[in-house]
Amino acid sequence: MSETWTTLKVLDWTANRFTRAGIPSPRLEAQVLLAHVLGCDRTRLYMDFEKPLGDDELASYRGLIQRRLSGEPVAYLVGHQEFWSLSFQVGPEVLIPRRDTETVIEQVLDQIGARDAALRIADVATGSGAIAITLAHELPSASVIATDLSQAAAAMATDNAARNQVDARVEVRVGDLLAPLAGEAPFDVLVSNLPYVPAGDIEGLAPEVQREPRLALDGGDDGLHLLRRLIADAPALLSDTGLLVLEHGFDQDAAVRALIDATGAFEPAQTRLDLGKQPRVSWARRQP
Repeated sequence: MSETWTTLKVLDWTANRFTRAGIPSPRLEAQVLLAHVLGCDRTRLYMDFEKPLGDDELASYRGLIQRRLSGEPVAYLVGHQEFWSLSFQVGPEVLIPRRDTETVIEQVLDQIGARDAALRIADVATGSGAIAITLAHELPSASVIATDLSQAAAAMATDNAARNQVDARVEVRVGDLLAPLAGEAPFDVLVSNLPYVPAGDIEGLAPEVQREPRLALDGGDDGLHLLRRLIADAPALLSDTGLLVLEHGFDQDAAVRALIDATGAFEPAQTRLDLGKQPRVSWARRQP
């Protein structure tokens, strides 16, 4: 008689295997993959923890385990990622939304005051659309124009806007940085999570991160190439007291603040820490 693999046994085995492989959050990733195979949410797994898996389910699950062990990100394996309690379709075309990026959302919401204001927001290098769509979700009277250099990323962001029922207020355009926003100024808020990994550091990133698009990671020699360009042009896009909010690397905050301050167009730049208490988002208001 073949061995019986229950939900709990499968999760225990996988969490142990992932731990030995050095995969972060091993049990959580095991749950996400198994819930995907079984077509249920993670809570359901523990309601049916003694339920045996069928042969086809086991085969599908084992295939995902092998792909994860080879370095594929779990979000690509299941095709979606949660961000700010919303669900986003993701794939190799886009960077996987991360919890640290929720710091951008928090900073905008803290600064804008009334959430029913008819704000005009620009999101540059939108990727999956996580920032643009989340802001539209939280600010029901806001309109958002999101840009990305990648046609594939823009298509996915457009799909995600519809998936989260904000497509009437989120427009996605293809082009380089601020170019697709020509003629659209002024904006009340300009946000961006540009590529900021120094080119020489990419090969040292975790295997699963290296599976993400290089276009979404590579920030040039010092990681600041695209940030410099955007910051230099941002004042012309913002209203008199418009808000600039930028994600960056944990060791880039001083450099980003200096770039913002050097324009002479903003109030002194400040930095917000992420959940791990690392400098993650720098921001400033346009001076009238």
